[in-house]
Amino acid sequence: MSRPAYEQLAAAFLQIHHLDHLQQIVSWDQSTYMPPAGAEARGAALGEMAGLLHRLRTEPQLAAWLASAQAEPLDETQRANLREMRRTWREANALPDELVQQSSIDASRCEHAWRTLRPANDWAGFLPLWKPVVQHARREATLLADQLGCSRYDALLDRYEPGMKSATVERIFGELVGWLPQLIDDVCAAQRPVIEPVGPFAVAKQRALCERVMHLLGFDFESGRLDVSTHPFSGGVPEDVRLTTRYGDDEFERSLMGTIHETGHGRYEQNRPRALLGQPVSQARSMAIHESQSLAFEMQLGRSNAFVSLLRPLIIEAFGDQPAFELDNLARLLSRVRRGHIRVDADEVTYPAHVILRFEIERALVESEIEPEDVPALWDEKMKKLLGLDTRGNFTDGPMQDVHWPSGLFGYFPCYTLGAMYAAQWFAAIRTATPDLDDRIAHGDTAPVFDWLREHVWQPASRYETDELCTRATGTTLDPTHFRRHLERRYRGN
Repeated sequence: MSRPAYEQLAAAFLQIHHLDHLQQIVSWDQSTYMPPAGAEARGAALGEMAGLLHRLRTEPQLAAWLASAQAEPLDETQRANLREMRRTWREANALPDELVQQSSIDASRCEHAWRTLRPANDWAGFLPLWKPVVQHARREATLLADQLGCSRYDALLDRYEPGMKSATVERIFGELVGWLPQLIDDVCAAQRPVIEPVGPFAVAKQRALCERVMHLLGFDFESGRLDVSTHPFSGGVPEDVRLTTRYGDDEFERSLMGTIHETGHGRYEQNRPRALLGQPVSQARSMAIHESQSLAFEMQLGRSNAFVSLLRPLIIEAFGDQPAFELDNLARLLSRVRRGHIRVDADEVTYPAHVILRFEIERALVESEIEPEDVPALWDEKMKKLLGLDTRGNFTDGPMQDVHWPSGLFGYFPCYTLGAMYAAQWFAAIRTATPDLDDRIAHGDTAPVFDWLREHVWQPASRYETDELCTRATGTTLDPTHFRRHLERRYRGN
């Protein structure tokens, strides 16, 4: 007697999960320890793996099993898993194998070259490597859009934020632009001067500090580790989470807050439902929900006065005491609002402007309204408009600063600010459930935060679609007013 179709599907997706595990670790090694001469061979190997995984996801037998499983007696979790399997299968079948493989190879080549071209401010050298990446993204977007019946950009956005439409993002971001510039002006004008920490700050001491804070935040080092990369990221699998940060001996805030950010991603991964690992339903719900975890850790928790009081003794132990580490000054240092060029170093008030800029440019690029050559001029124009900064000729801190575009990750950027909005909504719910939250955090009790996230976000994983997940957790779908209320409360005191 043949096995039920659902069991056959579960076995097939478990195999895909195991091979994806290998791909994740090899990709992490490419960004951390791989010697430069290995780039071409690694790109070819990753392209081969991408092709293999694509063929497994498009195996013709899956279609028959998906149809048969629909009629089988499944429980709620299995039904949700079947929904996610079907989504994965549908996306994979829209793309030909040769496109998936070549796209992976060209993105690996471009991303590796970007690491040296960016610090050299070499846009001219970057552009010919990037053009094929853009062309692949456009072709993928066209094929996916034809299947989904949507715009090309929406098809790529759907990969990272299922069900989200660019029209919704545009509306939310349009409302944000209506009040954010004035808030930035007001906060920058009103904030008190900060005493700057005096370095140097030895990298070894920064690393030790970062690891201590990761322990404080509950990261499991038996199931993960911290390393260094050009651009901080999180990767790996729940059983083996790989986080990275970057260090400079002239300051410690960048590595510390970047590590707290990535630890939010890491804890989400480590707390996905272990009994379901290997199945699509165990995956993180979306990238906005994933970013809500990193921003809940970094912005909502990590930069709060209560948590800074926990960081202060660890910072003093690492670097010695100095006037900059007085509690009030340290809190203002870590929540300082400044207009800057670099997205990953931005405070939570100016950060959305960086995301809006990228969203507007990449949407036009994917829709062929502009060409890659047009990006620097548009970047300069939008940076001047949104943050009042001059970026002309500064490609390093302009359109070459992020790893996403060299890697072909178009459609991802809106997830950052959507994630910040979800994070504010999570914390509003946590504060309702725990009115004395700040006092408890200041006394070292972070359990109310992590217990709530585990119950409402980490363990549900992809059992519910995003709107239902948010409604079950907070009573409503995404409500951006929580984000504005949070910023007003923290930076204006109202």
